[in-house]
Order: sequence, then structure tokens, then C-alpha cells
Amino acid sequence: MAKRVGVALTKRVVDAAERSDRRYFVWDSELSGFGLRVEKSGAKTFVVRYRAEGGGRSAAQRYVTIGRLGTLTPEQARKQAKAVLGGVAKGEDPADERRAKRREMKITGLIDLYEDEGCVIQRGKRQGQPMKPLTKQLTLARLRNHVVPLLGHKRVSELNAGDIERFVRDVTAGKANRDEKLGPRRRIIVRGGEGAARKVVRDLSAVFSFAIRSEIVERNPCETAAVRKTDNQRKRFLVLDEVTRLGSALDELEAEGVNPKAINIARLWALTGCRREEIASLKWTEVNFAEGLLELDDSKTGRSIRPLGAAAVALLESLPREAGSNFVFPAARGDSYFQGTKRIWAKAITKAKLPGVTPHTLRHTIGSTAISTGEALALTGAILGHSNPRSTAIYAHVQNDPSRRAANRVTKKIAAALAGNQLSRKLLRKSEAEDGSTDLETLTQVLSARLLVEGIDEVRVKAIVMDMIAAREADPAKHGTSRAT
Repeated sequence: MAKRVGVALTKRVVDAAERSDRRYFVWDSELSGFGLRVEKSGAKTFVVRYRAEGGGRSAAQRYVTIGRLGTLTPEQARKQAKAVLGGVAKGEDPADERRAKRREMKITGLIDLYEDEGCVIQRGKRQGQPMKPLTKQLTLARLRNHVVPLLGHKRVSELNAGDIERFVRDVTAGKANRDEKLGPRRRIIVRGGEGAARKVVRDLSAVFSFAIRSEIVERNPCETAAVRKTDNQRKRFLVLDEVTRLGSALDELEAEGVNPKAINIARLWALTGCRREEIASLKWTEVNFAEGLLELDDSKTGRSIRPLGAAAVALLESLPREAGSNFVFPAARGDSYFQGTKRIWAKAITKAKLPGVTPHTLRHTIGSTAISTGEALALTGAILGHSNPRSTAIYAHVQNDPSRRAANRVTKKIAAALAGNQLSRKLLRKSEAEDGSTDLETLTQVLSARLLVEGIDEVRVKAIVMDMIAAREADPAKHGTSRAT
């Protein structure tokens, strides 16, 4: 519904227009028909509104998009709007002409238009909001690397279901494959296969849905094509013996001098069930040590709160903070986060003899372990940060305390397997190397580490250990041995 605001569309007015729970317009007071469209997502677009066929209340009302704020300034948009309205005064119908022209555009042009105007979430909780930058980048890369070479020359009005079926077969066969060096430290590798075909046909279907909404085409050929659009359901997860092998492999790589950031990122994948980038790009401001939570500003499903097990908290507390960076794992150069896990992860799964295992497999492992230990689906969803529409109402009422306890119950088994009792053995070996014995202080360190893995609160651990030491110092004879020196 339009908001009739009697103000000039200056930069200040445009910047001050805030998002609402529905699309609205702000109309210019100086140039009749020139306006700003504000989407639910907050995206701002300059438009022109007019009546076709010479005007009059009985004439159809048309809209022409001028361009997005950012691409155009308010003054540039105003100049273009004057040109459009000048054509209308001469009897032209720019919206109808643009639609006719767009019907004749080629697939390459439609993908360009989709990049400028159509990259929004089409369904679900974030419907209408812009794609996240990485999602948009990967989507457009698939379209340009597969669709443009194979279908880019065709007109949008000509494409039919048979073309889509042939396209899927061609992508599966690798007809668009290439390996090209673009410059120093920059290379593009395009691979086909069944998985690539399924992903890109979904992307192309979204492009045609946008074209239907924009009245460029009347049908989506991907909908009637006999092609598979769903991915294989992932069932791979690690049993605890496999987690132990992975933990040993990570320990070995750490001993070999591999970058500890990559090792600790992998450990946190296993201990939290978070997605790959959620841990790699984690910020200290998103870690709530007091409550034992990750408060992610922007996950796949938007802002998300994840409960942490005690072992994950202990690992995060042990990490150093680098001055000048808010990232838990900052990059060695620049102001971004560490992105060198891919090569080191490949080494880890090779050492552990776990071919085909990905960081996302660890997310499935947390979910599988949770269900196997009898955790409720709601608590499992809270640990994983799911936002399934059918479960959103349930997850919204999961309190942090029970979900933290669930995280402890689930991750303590994984933590124990991942550690493989390495800490206990290291401490005992250290003590024996120093004086040939195992003293009380070393044993209490081992106990403390073990209790943390079991999920017992750190404050309680320290209290138990201090009570043991105090009792021994107060009455050494009663405890059977003299105080270690």
C-alpha cells in the first residue's frame, strides 16, 4: 500500500526510509509519479508510476523500475524518471515496451537482470530478503559457468522442458567443464556431474520464477521438465571410534606444526555441530562465556543462538586473542578470518582413513549422537540451530539451560573420543619425566580435565580440586602419603 508523503526525494529522505512488515512507496512531491519502493527486506528501488493510453482514471496504471539505490543516486534516478514521464506525455507506454523487449531477451540477459533485481529468497522464514553475499556469489557462478555456455544463446520465450532436460544431461556429462587460470593465485575450475546438475537446475528454476513475477515469461520450463531437483539425503556420520581416529589425526598434525587455527576450527566443528563458516568466521563478540552460548549474528537462518557443551567452552577459553581483530580465528594478513582449513582438513581425513568425510559430516554426527542418546528433537534442533518451518514454533520455546545441558550430554562423548584421553596421558608422562612419580597435583589436573570433558561446571571442578588439596595439606597422615615436594 502506498504512503503518500509530500516531501522531495532527497538523499536524506531516501536514506531515512526504514523497512516495514510490508512493501511501501514514498512518492516525490516535486515530480509527480516519481517514487521510492521500499521492500520488506529494506531494499530500496526508484520507480515511475503512470497511466497508459493517454491517462485518465480508466486507463491501466503502470510501473517502471528505474534502478536500485546504490546503483543510482536520487538525483540520477530523478533525471531518468523525467525522461520516462516525458515519453509517457508523448503517448508512449514504456512498461509495455520494456516487457515486449524483455520477452525477446536471451538467457544471458535474463541472468544479468536476475543479478540486478532478482537475487532474493523466494520461500521460507527469510522470504523476500536479499540472498546472503556468499549464496548470491555461488548461485551466479553456477548460472554463468553452466547455463550461459549451454543455453545463453537461446531466447527466454523459446526455452521449453525438452531444452531443460538436455541441459541437465549435458551438465551431468561435463560439457561445460573447464579449468582456467585467470591470474596470480586465481583459478576457475568448473566440474559437472549429477550434483552440479541438480543445483544449477534449481537456480535456473528460480530465475524463471523471477521472470514470471516480472511478466517477462508466462511459464517456468523447469517445473514441467522430467529432471531431478532434490539432492541425495546425506546419511553419513561418524561413530565414536571414527571420531577417536579423527582426534588422533588432528593431534598428529598439530604435533607436526600445522597451523593450530585450522586444527581448533576442526575440533569446534566436532564439538558444536556448527556449519563450516559459522566457526571459521566466529567473532569473540558472538561468544557468551557467562551463559555458555554462541550468539551468531548472521547464520544461514539469520540470527541464531547455540548452546555449548563444557568441552567447547573450555577450548574457546584456551584460545589466544589477537590484538586488533574481533575474529576468533583471524587471517594472518588482512582484516578477514582464517580460510585455510580445506587443505589441512584433507590431510586430517587421510590420516584418519575417513575418505569422503566433510566438515558437514560432523554436524550430522552431533545430530546422530543426540538422537542416539535420547535427546528430544526440540533440544537437538536447538543444538544445531535448525530453522525448519515445521519446527520453528517448538524451537522458539527451547530455553537455554536445558539446551545447554543437552549439549553437554551429547558433546561429552564426542569430546572424550576426540581427545582420546590424550590430555591425561600427556600430564602423566610429564610428571613421570620430571621426578619419576605421579604426584597429587598432576592427578588433580587429570581429574579436572576429565570432569570438564564430562560436562561438570568449571567452578565446581575447581572447588572439588581445592577441597582435595586443602584436606591433604591439613592432615597428610590421614590421606596415606606425605605432601609432594
